[in-house]
Amino acid sequence: MKNTDIFSHVRGESIYLDDVPLVAGTLFAAAFGSPHAHGVITKLDLTQALQMPGVVQILTYKDIPGENQIGGIVPDEPLLAEHHVHFQGMPVALVLAETEEAGQAALKKIIIEIDPLPIITDPRVAREKGELIVPPRTFRLGDPDAVWKDCAHIFEGIAETNGQEHLYIETQGAYSFPMENGGIRVISSTQGPTAVQRHMAQVLGVPMHQIEVDVTRLGGGFGGKEDQATMWAILCALGTYCSGKPVKYVLNRMEDMRMTGKRNPYSSDFKIGLDKDLKILAYEATFHQNAGATADLSPAVLERTLFHSTNTYFVPNVRSTAYSCRTNLPPNTAFRGFGGPQGMFVIEAAIHKAAQQLGIPAWEIQKRNLIQTGDEFSFGQKAVSEATECWAEAEAQFQSKEWIANIDRFNQENVLFKKGISFMPICFGISFTKTPMNQARALVHVYTDGSIGISTGAVEMGQGVNTKMLQVAQQIFSVEAKRIKIHSTNTFRIANTSPSAASATADLNGKAVEMAANAILTRFKTMAAEKFSVAENEIELRNEEVLVSGKSVGYSWLQLVQDGYLKRIAMSEHAHYAPPGLHFDMKLEKGHPFAYHVYGTAVTEVTVDCLRGTYEIDAVRIVHDFGSSMNPVIDRGQIEGGLVQGIGWMTLEEIVYDETGRLRSNALSTYKVPDIYSVPAEIDVRFLETEKDNMAILRSKAVGEPPLMYGMGTYFALRNAILAHRPSADIAYSAPMTPEKVLMALYEENVNVPVS
Repeated sequence: MKNTDIFSHVRGESIYLDDVPLVAGTLFAAAFGSPHAHGVITKLDLTQALQMPGVVQILTYKDIPGENQIGGIVPDEPLLAEHHVHFQGMPVALVLAETEEAGQAALKKIIIEIDPLPIITDPRVAREKGELIVPPRTFRLGDPDAVWKDCAHIFEGIAETNGQEHLYIETQGAYSFPMENGGIRVISSTQGPTAVQRHMAQVLGVPMHQIEVDVTRLGGGFGGKEDQATMWAILCALGTYCSGKPVKYVLNRMEDMRMTGKRNPYSSDFKIGLDKDLKILAYEATFHQNAGATADLSPAVLERTLFHSTNTYFVPNVRSTAYSCRTNLPPNTAFRGFGGPQGMFVIEAAIHKAAQQLGIPAWEIQKRNLIQTGDEFSFGQKAVSEATECWAEAEAQFQSKEWIANIDRFNQENVLFKKGISFMPICFGISFTKTPMNQARALVHVYTDGSIGISTGAVEMGQGVNTKMLQVAQQIFSVEAKRIKIHSTNTFRIANTSPSAASATADLNGKAVEMAANAILTRFKTMAAEKFSVAENEIELRNEEVLVSGKSVGYSWLQLVQDGYLKRIAMSEHAHYAPPGLHFDMKLEKGHPFAYHVYGTAVTEVTVDCLRGTYEIDAVRIVHDFGSSMNPVIDRGQIEGGLVQGIGWMTLEEIVYDETGRLRSNALSTYKVPDIYSVPAEIDVRFLETEKDNMAILRSKAVGEPPLMYGMGTYFALRNAILAHRPSADIAYSAPMTPEKVLMALYEENVNVPVS
């Protein structure tokens, strides 16, 4: 089945936030952000701004009726700054105006004076000064200190990854409406409707039942709308609360890039020890996470970094320590992978450094250390591994030995062009690592005309989750797809939702749909069994027909439904699903946090122009562990999209802040994202259909986040191409590997040589 939204998308009929028709009297909001990264507010003069044409009201923290706080994990984030500002762009005041233009013009008339305080942008500096969001955490397995002496080879180094702009096509925004009896309805571009509802109630000082949050779909999220959409929705709601009018705010692109957080940058130290047979005996990593000015989701992101610090390898002795460091940048946040890629990059850097120093290909170390079923992760969970199967299938299907030989031959025959190849195995855990978040609800109605309505907590943002929810119901009821409608995500229909994140959306919500649909189906079967005087297990629904003992009896789905209504059968069900067996003890840092893991192996080939430093990605060939894919079309699209986004993070997308905390890469003219010319010339995805049990919906494993990690293969393939040109190159493990960095690495010894 194709994505059910594609037809409305291509015809321009899909309704996003900005497509909602304007209600008469709507006011337009505009946030005044701090021009300084850190300081004390000594003066805020709104006089001139209030006198601007079309300006209705300007709100500050003094206008907040409830608590001026929207922090989730740590309550350290005011909605509007009170006395201190902590990053450039931190909202200080909210203009309400009759037009967008009037609101933006008024922002320029606001006068603010700020006494500057020291600005920190580097996480290592933040750690030195004791600026930590939460106390550091450490995952352990075995005793690395006891086995360093047994290692034949020990290597140390630093690995750094930059941030990444989410660059969703639809920017942050919300539209709020006053309702009767003091209620407020908000249409929000958010991945977390319940989080918006909860914090909005807190800020406005009202019960959650007064706040309705509705989400039809997002024009992309990638984690950037999991927590950070909350601020803009609440600002709109505050405007409605104070004015009694509908309020809309959709950020322009430069506002969005300047005022919102990115993927967390990391600066990390590693130490790795191998025996003479290249088995990894010990591994130690210290992660310095740049959290930005407030916690946002950084502590949870940091935790997932620790969960993925050994990637797809079994290391018997591990110590991984992580620091969440407070800096004067916008609060960094969730991004596809949620800290996992940052942890995985470090051990891959360690392995590649070891390989380079030993004069061997990195894949010789990678292959020998793949995790096996029964091996223990550093957090205590035992692996059910497909790592070896994926690697072996990649070697066989892609004829890796011949591939490598052809690249070696090319490099021997060419001077100005060099090729590089890399293997990138992945292992990614599926679940929210905070156990209580692993729950979902679904509401299923069967109407008397045989149509079916479904509401869940899943937010459709281009990943095809609505289609998968439809498929679950279609399979259970055995009806045509046109009979089923997936409704918007709404906090009045489905309460207490977890965000659509962690690659768990389809699993959690799909299981809830499955439970609700099966409950209704069981009632129908019981009724039909009585009608035909047979056992219930002899009743079957197939292609909108009721079969008795496998035979047609001329009894249709529609007749079944209508009889169900006449006999007062409950044709609605609200189901709750919580995956069993998940637990994690943060005191011990041990447990079973993941429902299952997803595995895969990517092989990447690149060609570098050694004269100019430019490069092309010739091919990325992937064997991916899908379990039993319920929708290969959607799943393949997720693999391809995630791969390209990962390539962007690793090669092109460079976030640049200056020493004052000002974002310099604040527009698409200064921030490079992958375009069609950045996409690999060949992407070959092979499905590894596995029979091992998993907790995925219909045994179809999650596919949202894991493929992003394949993009790391491009980084290491580029390194290998550079080394083919200049074997002595000492290349820092610093991503992204931009063309400028490639050129510098190709000719580093000549960079500072004066030209005579």
